[in-house]
Amino acid sequence: MKKIITILGARPQFVKAAVLSRIISDKNEIEEVIIHTGQHYDSNMSEVFFEEMEIPKPKYNLNINGLSHGAMTGQMLEEIEKVLLKEKPNAVVIYGDTNSTIAGALAAKKLDIKVIHIEAGLRSYNMQMPEEINRILTDRISDLLLCPTDTAINNLQKEGFNNMNIKVVKCGDIMKDAVTFYGKTSSEKSSVIKDLKLEGKAFLLATIHRQENTDNLEKLKSIFEGLETISKEMQVILPLHPRTKQILEKHSLMYNIKIIDPVGYFDMLELLKHCKMVVTDSGGIQKEAFFNKKHCIIVREETEWIELVDNDFAKIVGSNKQKMIDAFHAFNNSESNFSVNLYGENVGNSIYTEIKNII
Repeated sequence: MKKIITILGARPQFVKAAVLSRIISDKNEIEEVIIHTGQHYDSNMSEVFFEEMEIPKPKYNLNINGLSHGAMTGQMLEEIEKVLLKEKPNAVVIYGDTNSTIAGALAAKKLDIKVIHIEAGLRSYNMQMPEEINRILTDRISDLLLCPTDTAINNLQKEGFNNMNIKVVKCGDIMKDAVTFYGKTSSEKSSVIKDLKLEGKAFLLATIHRQENTDNLEKLKSIFEGLETISKEMQVILPLHPRTKQILEKHSLMYNIKIIDPVGYFDMLELLKHCKMVVTDSGGIQKEAFFNKKHCIIVREETEWIELVDNDFAKIVGSNKQKMIDAFHAFNNSESNFSVNLYGENVGNSIYTEIKNII
């Protein structure tokens, strides 16, 4: 039986990988071994997390976290190489743009093991983002690039991938499969709407965690001032990322919005289902908002998911307080047709087929 190793480091990657793992298990044609690098330490990543989400538990947990980008990537590269030499897989599967992604790609490529990159071809064209560097380098050394959108395909074509011995395929966005699958049961596994007394209430859901916002005090203040202004018209619910919390506390910044502790995946799905709209600097939540038929205000200067903006499901406002408020009013008074198919159907099956063909 052919073997693949899947390398994961952050909770969103586990959620997406669960889609493919279920298909692999059902087909029983490929053996999958999972490595968890430990990049994003998360108390929710316990056995209960894997059981509730029906995710195979990692065979290897490297527990590498809390380090600088260079130290983290270097240690991951070293430890992943040891596992690859022991397991001898036919291919390594990686997701997205984390340090775990590039470390896995480098370790595999140096051992002449095929590299399969899911969520390939995304670009922000902002080289100050560590994620952008990871994306570009990972795509260049992969053997199979599985792209979520036409935009991703076009990005790779502009970079000359047509002339490289790398297979490029548009498969759609695997996160859509995950939201569809878990969305069916999230209301049974989450009581967050009841706990926060949000039944029947209009509220805005916000998440702020990117370094470009948290590490720039002027930007962070502007974003939170915008949220505070919006909260005078509609309740704002903000699950607060530890990095953001630390900086707010360090500078004694307090705002009159509803701040809650970080939430699990099922809670987040329920908040997305019931909210009126979303303000975020997260790439994943931009799409999850769309999958839940919600408009999204993007507090960044760019987005990898430009089709959301082009189709007026999302607006980019950066850290500009007034642009955020204007976007809130525009979306609060508009309706959109969210039935347009931007991200494919049965994406997991398409990805499985491509993986099976290349190994």
